[in-house]
Order: sequence, then C-alpha cells, then structure tokens
Amino acid sequence: MTERTDSDLEQLRRRAFAIAYRMLGSVGDAEDVAQEALIRFHSATEAGESIDSPAAFVATVATRLAIDELRSARARRESYYGEWLPEPLPTEEQPADPAAQAELSDSLSLAFLILLEQLTPEQRAALLLHDVFGYSHEEVAEVIGKSPASSRQLASRARKRVDEQRPRFPSSAERQRELAGRFFDAVEEGDLSGLESLLADDVVLHGDGGGKVPALARALRGRTRTARALHNWGKVASRIPDAFLERVELNGQPGAIIRLPGGRVLGTWVLETDGERITAINSIVNPDKLGHLGEPTDYSALIRPDRG
Repeated sequence: MTERTDSDLEQLRRRAFAIAYRMLGSVGDAEDVAQEALIRFHSATEAGESIDSPAAFVATVATRLAIDELRSARARRESYYGEWLPEPLPTEEQPADPAAQAELSDSLSLAFLILLEQLTPEQRAALLLHDVFGYSHEEVAEVIGKSPASSRQLASRARKRVDEQRPRFPSSAERQRELAGRFFDAVEEGDLSGLESLLADDVVLHGDGGGKVPALARALRGRTRTARALHNWGKVASRIPDAFLERVELNGQPGAIIRLPGGRVLGTWVLETDGERITAINSIVNPDKLGHLGEPTDYSALIRPDRG
C-alpha cells in the first residue's frame, strides 16, 4: 500500500470539499461529505483494495454522498422561511492565470449556486463534474451510475437551463474590488446618493435569515428602494456597539463580514456587479450559516435604543 502524506490527503480533502460545496451550497455539509469520503478511502486502502486514482475515488464518493444529501434536503428547502441562499465561503488563494481565476470564481458565485438549485441532483453532478472539474462524460457516467449518453444529455440539459438565466458580464477582479470599495464606503458613511449612484436600475437585494433573525422576507428590487433599505440598515448598524465591516472576498466575489470585536459574526454581504454597477447584494444573517466564520451573534439583541 502506498503511503499517503498529509499533503496528499489534504489535496484529496480539498477536491471532495470543492465538489460537495458546489453541489450542496453548505459549508458544514460539504465538510461532512469530504470527511466521510476520506474515511472511506482510508478504509478501502486498509482493506487492501487497489485504487488506481485516489482523486477519482474520493470524487466519486463525494458526489454520490452529495446526491443523497440533496434528495433529502429538497423537502427542507421547500419549507425554508424566506429566501434560501448558499452559505458564504471565503475564497482561498486564486490561480495565477486570469482565465482560470475567472472560471473558479464563476463556479463559486452565489448567483451560479442558486441557479443550480433548479436542477435535479444528477443534472447538477453531471454539469459540475464535466464543466467545472473537467471529467469526461465517460468518467461522469461511472460516478453517477448512468450511461455516457445519459451523462452527456444530463449535462447538456443542465447547461442550457443554467445558461438561459446566467448573467454574463465581463468585469475584471480589480474593477469589482473598486466598485465594492466605493459601495462599502458609502454604506459606512451613510451616503444615500452615493449608494444610489453605484446601484444598477434593476439591482436586487436578497436576504437570508432563515426565520432565526430579522431579514427580508422576499427579494427587494430597484435602485431607489434598495438604496433606502441599505441606508436604513446603516442607521441600525450604527446602534450596534463596535460593529464593523471586514471587507473580504466571498464566493469569488467582493463581500464583507459584519463583525464585532473578538471575531463574533453578525452576517455577511456578497456583491455581484456587471463591471459598471452593483447588480445584486446578498445578505446572509442566518446564524446557522455563519458558524464557520466565527461565533454567530443575533444582531437584533445588540441594538441600542434610538434616542435621537
């Protein structure tokens, strides 16, 4: 049996997590899937099973576990309170190649993950494994237990459905960061007109509180309404002692973690742009989706009375 180094195992874990997170949109569930995939790999090698490609073995296990999890998760998401958004994921170090970086960011974006929710588990797996992770249709077929022709058809239908609604805006990472910087400056300064100038006419504000903390019950659309909602949020945030915006990259997009001293987390914002304006703001405050970023805290219990 070939000895595996910690580095080898970490690479396998990363691959399993990358597949599972895109499949499930949940950091915690993806971590569980990745851990189980490694356990099964270890058990197989300990039993003397011949594994030609550890990466393929782990990817197969992770994909099948994610498909099973998706089937059971659909009923939970149908009864979810308000909008369901994927859990925000801090983006790790990006590839040096700009094209590879853009492709990675696109496959992690909240907009893309939300579109995947429209697909069946098998369609999602076929599309991700082939288009994002570069598996052949023959390899995908083996993973999901279909024929190569069926795998090709699943991926084609999924791709068509996603591409029909997928926004395509050429925008450099530098331009996105510049827009995000101006946006967060305007929020922190309470600059209503500045906010409006940065928003697209058809901008959408999404909120996910999961029924656990106050959040939008449904998406808010339009530049003026969104700017006013953000301006009002800024006023409320100013009444939370020591709250601040930690500007970070989340899901390959500009974003911010709303924190308190000591690392406690109140929520996150993830921005989407077309290169000229902010087209969507995704606000995630459901504490169940923030634990991987720090200790979740219900911001509504911290707001000081407005005596102004």
